[in-house]
Amino acid sequence: MSFESGSISCRAFFVPRDLPADAVERFAAHAAPSLESLKDESIQGWVGGRHLLDRVITEDNAHYGGHLRLTLMQADRKIPPALLKAEQTMEELAHLQATGLQFLNRKTRSEIKEQVVDRLLPQMPPQLKGIHFVHSPNERMVYASCMSEKQLDAFQIHFARTLGYALIPAMPGETALRRKSLDVEELPPSSFSPDLDDRQVSYVIGEDFLTWLWYMSEVEKGAILLEEIGEVAVLIEGPLTFHMEGDGAHVTVLRKGAPLVSAEAKTALLVGKKLRQARVNMVLGEQAWVCTLDADQFVFRGLKLPESEEKLDPISRFQERMLKLDRFVDLFFRLYDEFLSRRSRPEEWQDEVTRIRKWVSDRQAAH
Repeated sequence: MSFESGSISCRAFFVPRDLPADAVERFAAHAAPSLESLKDESIQGWVGGRHLLDRVITEDNAHYGGHLRLTLMQADRKIPPALLKAEQTMEELAHLQATGLQFLNRKTRSEIKEQVVDRLLPQMPPQLKGIHFVHSPNERMVYASCMSEKQLDAFQIHFARTLGYALIPAMPGETALRRKSLDVEELPPSSFSPDLDDRQVSYVIGEDFLTWLWYMSEVEKGAILLEEIGEVAVLIEGPLTFHMEGDGAHVTVLRKGAPLVSAEAKTALLVGKKLRQARVNMVLGEQAWVCTLDADQFVFRGLKLPESEEKLDPISRFQERMLKLDRFVDLFFRLYDEFLSRRSRPEEWQDEVTRIRKWVSDRQAAH
């Protein structure tokens, strides 16, 4: 699983209260049903962290290295489209030959398709997928591999149904409210383009933050001073995804070559677009983290943790990885705190915007 090795793709959640003492028993009570019960409707439920059929949840397989580690498993049966089409066509040809008809009406074709599905579906092997999560007791956070909106909804519903309370997704708005008691909806929009005023641009606080990080990484040479931490080096890399609601193309994606210094990047900034997705490098001391950030929801894709210098046993390695993941999320939120502190002070922020606009207009675009 990604939390145990390799890169990590996840989003973070704030845990509003301590886990109940009987948390494992509650997850066990909502465990995934047997695959024998799988018919034409998908089934869902919790399994242990070892594999997707780890249905009997106990203290031993629910905890790993001091962390609660479980998976929301979903199983369903699907007929490959090419197989369904071929079988349906065979049945239709056989029906035409038997009846002497030249064409089949829509109702007959629909009935034949239903018969083919009813015959083939029970023969299809179960398809399994899972949303993995780890609870970090040190930071009172949950990290989960629910990347899409559909996965997010399913995970939150099942978690709340199991423990009786909802997790708080650490999206830009919720994070600002929880960490800074700041309602970002009350902040006015800001244009980073010297050619547009504030009323002409769309406002997504996460995109403002990522574009600000890009500005800081170039103007301040990537060194951002954080209280109690020191200097954190930040580097933004492509591919770059720009976004702005309004007339014309809403999204611009720059992938190849040198997107940061391209004429297309400068043009995107000049027309009021801001970064929605980019590759973010963070360095503190000798430790480095790299991920692709979805700024509108604070989703981390392909996060690479600092390499370990020691050869550790599996449990110790997992514990070290979770500490490094906690550290990354803490640093990321501290950078966001710094941005929010400036963003929420009108005079200071206006001075910052003036500098950002100059950075945009002075960019050297390679052709």
